[in-house]
Parts: sequence; structure tokens; C-alpha cells
Amino acid sequence: MTQARQSHVPVPLSNAEYLRDILRAPIYEVAIVSPLQNMPRISKRLDNHIQLKREDRQPVHSFKLRGAYNMMAQLSDAQKKAGVIAASAGNHAQGVAMSGHKLGINATIVMPRTTPDIKVAGVRSFGGNVVLHGNNFDEAKIKAIELANEHGYTFVAPFDHPAIIAGQGTIGLELLQQNGHLDYIFLPVGGGGIAAGVAVIVKQLMPHIKVIGVEAEDSACLKAAMDAGEPVTLDNVGTFADGVAVKRIGDETFRVCQQHLDDVITVSSDEICAAMKDIFEDTRAISEPSGALSLAGLKRYTEQHQLKGKNMASILSGANLNFHTLRYVSERAELGEKREGLLAVTIPERTGAFLDFCKILGGRAVTEFNYRYSDDALANIFVGVRLTNGQEELDSIISDLQKGGYPVQDLSDDEMAKVHIRYMIGGRPTKVMNERLYSFEFPEYPGALLRFLNTLGTHWNISIFNYRNHGADYGRVLCGFELEDKDLLSFTAHLKELGYAWKDETESPSYRFFLSKDS
Repeated sequence: MTQARQSHVPVPLSNAEYLRDILRAPIYEVAIVSPLQNMPRISKRLDNHIQLKREDRQPVHSFKLRGAYNMMAQLSDAQKKAGVIAASAGNHAQGVAMSGHKLGINATIVMPRTTPDIKVAGVRSFGGNVVLHGNNFDEAKIKAIELANEHGYTFVAPFDHPAIIAGQGTIGLELLQQNGHLDYIFLPVGGGGIAAGVAVIVKQLMPHIKVIGVEAEDSACLKAAMDAGEPVTLDNVGTFADGVAVKRIGDETFRVCQQHLDDVITVSSDEICAAMKDIFEDTRAISEPSGALSLAGLKRYTEQHQLKGKNMASILSGANLNFHTLRYVSERAELGEKREGLLAVTIPERTGAFLDFCKILGGRAVTEFNYRYSDDALANIFVGVRLTNGQEELDSIISDLQKGGYPVQDLSDDEMAKVHIRYMIGGRPTKVMNERLYSFEFPEYPGALLRFLNTLGTHWNISIFNYRNHGADYGRVLCGFELEDKDLLSFTAHLKELGYAWKDETESPSYRFFLSKDS
């Protein structure tokens, strides 16, 4: 019994056995039939009927409860009495803890020491016994297996077990009952539990439906296994979509996915962020990154295959989000939708060059502008531009700038630029300047920047310029000017003519510390 209980190489089931186990899974003792919600905005945009399976509505805010409860409910009385153990830093942990609470089973969860307090608290709120160990999931899992062997606990695998797969497969059964006219189902893939479970039942009952697995491109363990013909271990995985950050697909989940999935595609972090935004705009739900993975794949697949008029479903698999993650999501969503382009442009350091550059951009909305005077010859500018026609429009902007004599580099897909460089533009000038610093609030309408430059930029040299559109009805701008004392009266008069809210920031400690030459 001990060997069978602790085994991490589950006995494969036949398709018929999976169908049977999914149909009789007792998960509704604790889980709900999650709604399948229409998404009108994105449906209209993509010209397909798109629906979202709301697994974030489960009591633990993710689908993981289904598999955990299904496995734990089927344990023998002796196994239940001995207790269970799992290793997890997130949704599986809460699923096991709640299942243990419902079934009266002592549940121990080994979590990495780096697990956010909110997730540890979530497990404890369901009565789970938390053991903090190691700095990552792999170290926590080793400890969990060690404790299982020491105390006789049953190890509840996160994905690679037939009972877990069957529990997740109940999502597929619900989908077919909620919409019998689906053409495509898109499924998130981490360890493969939900993909295997849904695919194995859908392909038996309605084999004409295309079932597509979606992975984050920086943790694509299923794609690697498909290419190799067997599960392989990735050297590293990305952690943004931490719910699917799995180095190795399960043996049984791979076998089932290989047999039943029609295709597997990967998406970038930016595309995941864009899908999170789409979910919020259509449902007002805030998904965790892995929860929006399948919708991101739906969007990419639809574009690649030029699909129109199809019935499609994706899974919002979880909503256990660390709130601070939204800062990153907000920045990256526009890039993921190709609604913003990032450019590095070199302009001559002369009066009016800034204005001439902006005129080439025409009436397009500038989302970000970072500039700092360095020398008297050339200046490098970091600029973001709002796009309405994606890459085609960005290519046209680059062509116009090059024709205008401006060397330009597209940084829209440059991860270093997106993560670090855009926040590091600045530094001190190479010479002492009569510089004064002002903050402004720009009204967000076309031409606001050009009006600013026409009013002020042709009279005084701009030495610092930082602007970012955050989606409000005004933009915050920081701007430095070379001003002699004799210029202040005239300069103030031009500020009044401009009519924008402004403040003199020259004595700001942060300016003196980081940007001023004479600090």
C-alpha cells in the first residue's frame, strides 16, 4: 500500500475508464458548476463567438479544487486517517487544504519560503498545516515526499495522477453541457492536468471539436515533450505565469495530451497581459496570469488561422493574483495587443529638433517620451507611440522617421528595454547648465504635446523630458529647461499662455540627487 500510495508514476487509464471516472467524480460535494460567460467585446473584435469558463468562481478561486477533491474523496479510510501531503506555492495548495477540511482529512502543505503571505494565509484559512521549506517548488516537493515517507501520508500530486486528471476533466463535461455547438476549446497547460482531463472526454463525446493546448513560451514543457516524443525537463522556466511554471510535463498527462490535443501553441507574457485586460473589460474579473493563458492562445490561434464565425471557449483557470502584479500587467498589456510601439530615436541636439521629430509622428498619440540632454551633438530619445493598426502602422512610423533623417531602432520586442531601460533614462548632463525643472499635467487629447512644444520648446532649450500616458484624462510630464534669470518673467508668461497645470520642481531633492549637474 505504501508503495502504491507514494508512487509518482500513475497507472495509465484507458479512454473509457477516464470517461467513467469523470462522469462519477464526486466533486460537486465541494465545487460548483462554473458559469460559461459570453465575452461580447472581444467576440466583436475577433468576429467569433467567444465564451469564458469562470473557474475563478470556485470556492478557492481556481480549478485545482476539482482534482484534489476527486483524489482525496476516493482514499481508503486508513489513508484518510493517516492524512495527506502536497507541495505547492499556490492554487493546488488551497485545493488540497479545502478538500481536507471538507473530508475531515489532515492536510499538510509544503510551501517554499518565498511564497507570498497571502497564499500561506489562504491555505491556513482552510485548516491546512503549512510547512515552509526551500526556496522553490522543487525543493518543497522533495521535502513533501520525505515527510510522506516518514509519516505515511498520501502524496496528492498537482497534476500527474489519473484521479487528478479525471477531476479536472469535469470541466470538459460542463462545457459540452453548457454549449453543445463549440468548434474550439482552448486549455491552459502547466503540468497538463486540465488539458488532459478536458481533452480526453471532449474527444470521446464530440471528436469534431478542436482542442488546443496553450503554454507560456518561457515554460513550454509540453511543446518540448511533443518535439522530443517524451517528457523532458526544461533548464529554466519563467515565473510571471507562476501557475503554469512547470519544468516537466507529467508522464500520464503527456500521454493523454499527445493522444487527444489537436495542437499546442505558446504565447508571450505580453500577450498574457493583454488577455488579462480583455477579461477585465468583458467580465470585470481580474485573472491571475496563468488564468488568462488560454484566452491569450485563443487570440493568437485565431489570428494565425484567420478564423471567423466560430464558437470558441477558453478557461479562466484561476484568480489568485498578487495585487502588485497589476503594475506590470498594465504596462505590458498594450504591447501585447500591438497597441503600442517602443522606439529608440537619435535626434540632433539643436533648437527645434524635438518639435520637428514630433511633427513627423503627426497626430498619433505619444504614450511615453524620455529624453535627457547629454552633449551638444546628438540626443537619444526613448518614445512610445499609440497604435491603431498594429505592426503595419509601426513599420510606417519607422519608415517616416528614417526618411526624415532620424536613425531609429524598434524596441517593442526588446525585453531589456521593456523591463529596465525605459525606467533608467536619465542621468546627469556633461556640463553645468542653468537648468530649471517643471512638472506639468497635460490634457489627454491629440495635439497637446505639439501645442506644448510650439509654445515653449522653440524659445528655450529643453534639457529633460519625461512623459507617460497612464490612461487618465491627463498625463504627467517632467520637463527641464535651460533658463537664465532674465528669462523667467517671459517664461512664466508663456506658461500662462499654455494653460496647463504646472509646478516648479527645481528644488526637489530627487532632482538634485539624480539629475542635476551641480548637486
